[in-house]
Amino acid sequence: MSILTSPRGKAEVVHCRRTESHDVHCIKNLIRKFTQKLFGNLNVIRLLEKANLAITLHNDQEEIMAQATFLDYPNWNIAQQHDWVSVFRELDSEIPCTPLNTLFMHLFVAVDEYSVGCCKEIIRNVFREVPELHFIFLIVPSYMSLGSTLITVFEQVGNAPSLLCDEDFMVHVCHRHSHHPQLHIREARVEDHDDLMPIFLRHDTVLRETYGEYFLGELIEAGDEENHAVVCEVEGAAVGFMSVCSRVNMQLLHECFDLGPFHGLCTPHPDDVLRPPPKPGLQGSPDAELGRSSQDTQRTEEEPQEAVSPEARESVQGRITKDAAAEEALSPVPSGNTGEVEDTGELSQEHSTDDVGYSVSTTSSASVSLPEETGSFRPTYRGASAAFCIQLFCIDEKYEARSLDFMNFVFGLFPDKNFCVISLPHLTPEFVLIQNFVKAVPFSTCTLEQDLYIFHRAGLLKSITIRLATVSDTPGVEKLVSTLMLNKSILEDLKQYNEAHRRPDGTPLQVFVAEVAEQVAGVAVIRDEMDIEYIRSHYNIEDFIYFSHHQREEHGRLYHFALNPVFRRYTKFFLKEILRLGYKSCLYYPVYPQAKEGKVQRSGAHSLTSALHYLVPVRPRRQIVYPLEKLGTNAPSKEVSKDAVSYALNHTNRKLTLEPKITINAKIVVVGASSVGISFLDTLVFCSHLKFSNLTLISTHGLPGKKLLGSEQRKFLASDHCFNDRDHAVLSLCSWVSVVVGKMTAIDRAAKRVMVSGEEVVPYDHLVLCTGLQYQVPCPTGADISQHPTNREVLDSSRRRYTGPVPCNHFTLNDEEDCLRALTWIRNNSITAEGHVIVYGNTIDTYTTVEMLLSIGVRGSHIHLVQHPPTSTITCINNYSVESAVEDALRAAGVTVSRDALLAQWNDGQDPDPIRSASFTTPTKPFTLPCSVFFSFCEKNVDYETFKAFNDACLVYDGRLVIDTNFHTNDIAIRAAGPLTKFSNRYYSNEWAHGSFNSKEIGFQLAAAMLSLFDPTLEAVTEPPADLDRLIPMYKGAKVKGGVLPGSYHYLHIAKPAIPTPLEVQMAQSDFGVEIVTGNAKSGNYFRIHINRYKMVETITCLSKVPFPAANYIRLFGQHEQALNNLCARYEEGLVPDLYSYFTEPWCMALFHDRFIDLRKELRQILSSKEGESLPSIEELARQMEDEEINLPEKPRTYLKRVFRESIYKPLVERSILDYLRYNHYHLPMYAWPGII
Repeated sequence: MSILTSPRGKAEVVHCRRTESHDVHCIKNLIRKFTQKLFGNLNVIRLLEKANLAITLHNDQEEIMAQATFLDYPNWNIAQQHDWVSVFRELDSEIPCTPLNTLFMHLFVAVDEYSVGCCKEIIRNVFREVPELHFIFLIVPSYMSLGSTLITVFEQVGNAPSLLCDEDFMVHVCHRHSHHPQLHIREARVEDHDDLMPIFLRHDTVLRETYGEYFLGELIEAGDEENHAVVCEVEGAAVGFMSVCSRVNMQLLHECFDLGPFHGLCTPHPDDVLRPPPKPGLQGSPDAELGRSSQDTQRTEEEPQEAVSPEARESVQGRITKDAAAEEALSPVPSGNTGEVEDTGELSQEHSTDDVGYSVSTTSSASVSLPEETGSFRPTYRGASAAFCIQLFCIDEKYEARSLDFMNFVFGLFPDKNFCVISLPHLTPEFVLIQNFVKAVPFSTCTLEQDLYIFHRAGLLKSITIRLATVSDTPGVEKLVSTLMLNKSILEDLKQYNEAHRRPDGTPLQVFVAEVAEQVAGVAVIRDEMDIEYIRSHYNIEDFIYFSHHQREEHGRLYHFALNPVFRRYTKFFLKEILRLGYKSCLYYPVYPQAKEGKVQRSGAHSLTSALHYLVPVRPRRQIVYPLEKLGTNAPSKEVSKDAVSYALNHTNRKLTLEPKITINAKIVVVGASSVGISFLDTLVFCSHLKFSNLTLISTHGLPGKKLLGSEQRKFLASDHCFNDRDHAVLSLCSWVSVVVGKMTAIDRAAKRVMVSGEEVVPYDHLVLCTGLQYQVPCPTGADISQHPTNREVLDSSRRRYTGPVPCNHFTLNDEEDCLRALTWIRNNSITAEGHVIVYGNTIDTYTTVEMLLSIGVRGSHIHLVQHPPTSTITCINNYSVESAVEDALRAAGVTVSRDALLAQWNDGQDPDPIRSASFTTPTKPFTLPCSVFFSFCEKNVDYETFKAFNDACLVYDGRLVIDTNFHTNDIAIRAAGPLTKFSNRYYSNEWAHGSFNSKEIGFQLAAAMLSLFDPTLEAVTEPPADLDRLIPMYKGAKVKGGVLPGSYHYLHIAKPAIPTPLEVQMAQSDFGVEIVTGNAKSGNYFRIHINRYKMVETITCLSKVPFPAANYIRLFGQHEQALNNLCARYEEGLVPDLYSYFTEPWCMALFHDRFIDLRKELRQILSSKEGESLPSIEELARQMEDEEINLPEKPRTYLKRVFRESIYKPLVERSILDYLRYNHYHLPMYAWPGII
């Protein structure tokens, strides 16, 4: 925030922010004829799309006061985009401009009255936002003057001719030192105490309370060869402080962090142990040979490379000194720190390996993860410490952007040290200084409550250059990537580029190298993106770009990216230069799912990239399931409708290269990979402006979606349709979330730690419990059936926990891993041919399991479906027509069905492992069944070990884990969500719980509640009124369940969240609405839609012998029946004989489109807007008619239609709909609009 004063003395408070798309209209209004003469006739939207940096100033009323746009190449075509440096060096050799320190102003507009102040404020903010920036150039026609505004910040450099016409242009430059200069760094003095203390006390008073009033002066006085205190000075006053020390606890760091990429922060020593010793007794085995071969070709990242030559080392030293001198020349304030930076060490000791803990693979399922540590081996470093640490750091917020100015000086204080480290509590917000550091990866056993950040001396180099690769770069690239799993693939692409500049399939290929001190420090491989139509139609890429303003050849795919971690802070610069030199505006990086484990190197696989966290994940789009045969020529193109391999997409563009991300280091631990937990993580990961660096998932079987069973349709368990295998592939949560495989066994609330499987400790700051409910092993009643007891004579054991050994042929299926284990056991033990299978329970999963057993070849006569006494009058299907069809199918298949049966004993009370028979009691007489496999689907409950962890941690538990409306348990740091929970009794709403709602929506709302803690862009959450605090939230998403039932019936049920009620009771209500049914359940073409009294779709039930597009039908929920082409009227007229066919007609494709809901919101906004100040909106008219506030001479519907036709609403609505169809024509080509016929 700044205050500007006009020449007339009028003051205006202005705020600075990045330019947004809705600013375009105001920017155009500020463009004058003089502006057009200076900058040319510009397409503002296109310019903003291609800009590296665009800054807007606005006042308190959100009125735009000024805007400026900057790119990394000159305008007016005075030089080519990829080669402008030589042109500007010829203009003035005294200006050491490089792509790293230079931007070009392509547009500036401002309100005339405040133009001078706005211009200076924008320039000051640009230099503050881009610390590496030193020069801003402005090019205008030579016959034009800069005017009274720009002349105040720019000075003339010289003339440059245009490449396209016979016209000269004047080049002007703006220097950093005139607006936001580098800081002068010097040794601290005791008299700096008074300047520094207000800065310290502004942030924290703990130091003063602990060490006394004059702790800072005492710290400065205690300086010696090992301890130094330095300050940054502005106009004679100290504005920042740093205390550094050469004593570092290397043993602790080696125990807690993986420092292999930095050679342990030690100098190399001949006795260093960098590889595990060979295992005895395996020298001659094939496995040993394979292991040696693997080590030779795919070295671990700790392996050192050969040292650089003395000549190269001297070159690097000279370059740093030269860079320091050049930086000094850029600032008029001498800092006295030039020439003090000496030996930079051996750059090649730090490798280009990545520190991102995930793996990707292509369709060939090749894993490209780095080799894991062998057992518990840790490298041993014998050399001396090569690091010093920052003990204390503080700087005035006004000068924080120049924090890195300290580093050149403090490295000069320790000429024998190559690394600077700083450890911080992980909840410390990431400030500017450590954004230039590399965060060390902690070992899984690390319990240190600190994060370690590392900076290498060579990171001070400013001479990094990015250029296209040549043949002579091959040895340097080989050395750089030798530690990567996909080094062969990278080298093959480099060879292909040098030979043909194309891949074998003809796709243009480009390879870029980052060069520092004549050494290759990074390499990147890109190719033209050929599937851009697929990307646009399957991913929300238009959240980041205006697609129509980017040419096809401007889209590129990032194949490989490797950068020496010493220069990690230049990753964004590397990406920016790739875009500039490659004439690209967008880059995409796909992450394919890892279908199976393996470390085989495939040439087609993408390499791991340390640049991933500098890209933004692009959310996948929900797809329409098209009836392609019925649409014919009106179907979407094959590029849109093709069934390609799913992958997660990451993206960057020119606008994002200078856009900062907010790093959230809080340790957020999610327990349970349920739909709620996955939805929660999905919401956090796709916050593009935030980077959650400490997300952890604790799950019994890791992340779901491994496609273990191979078939999408025939599953043991019913589906809630929240996530399927494709969803898990396109989310790629493994790229962003650390996964701990195991079961939570204890919670230490005091230490904020979770015990996993009784061994591993996972610390947390925020714990999110989403374990859900699981089927449990049933506890037999123990009744002796020889006495012929009935259920009435047997004690109910449904609430008792089974404590005996679980038989090997007993299965409770809760996830895909359990299903795979059961399926494998059945096939390995020849159950399909001769075994008897008992399925016990009365949930819908019993039906889907029976159908699965029938589909894999188990004879129906050997399947026994035993249903225990129901606990409710509501059945799991709650539809008599569907239940009758399923029962007929069971009878036809020969499946034995027994109802109201209680499990009495296994093996007549003998040893139950394995189960050979099972006895049951009924209301009449008991019976015994032979058993080879026993499936239990009794009522779901909280797993006992999970309950014990809650109970031992003193979390309030009342049948379920008790939470409030904000997901909090009785511990503010622990939240919970999903069927695991219930609302506190103080809400007097025990019949409602999270289990009543859509799990995906619950996870989203949980994430939204937590984002208010981390996202500074969100408005502060206001406390609800006291009376509303007693109301539970009601979520609106549909509850969905579906699966394949006996008889190969494909079943789907979609309903609004509600307290379970028998269907017959619902239909008897006076306000039930309308039921539309076509087909017959037993014929396999049953389709039922319930339209409520408000004419909205409330329930959908489908039962079909043929697979149907369930994803499409889910989109029908909540739609008005008139949006379904007046469904009720057509049905009453007999025009809808088959709803399956009805919803494959071309007109309804827009209903299934993912952006249809946005269209509805836009139309609603139009109808709620006023035509004039004195005239009510359509929405207000409807409300007045409902409240009988106006008397009408005609029917209300007729009146509203007439007002709609005669007002501005009709053309606005029509235009909005046509714009929607035009913009989404690639998904909806079956619709016509004016101009295409």
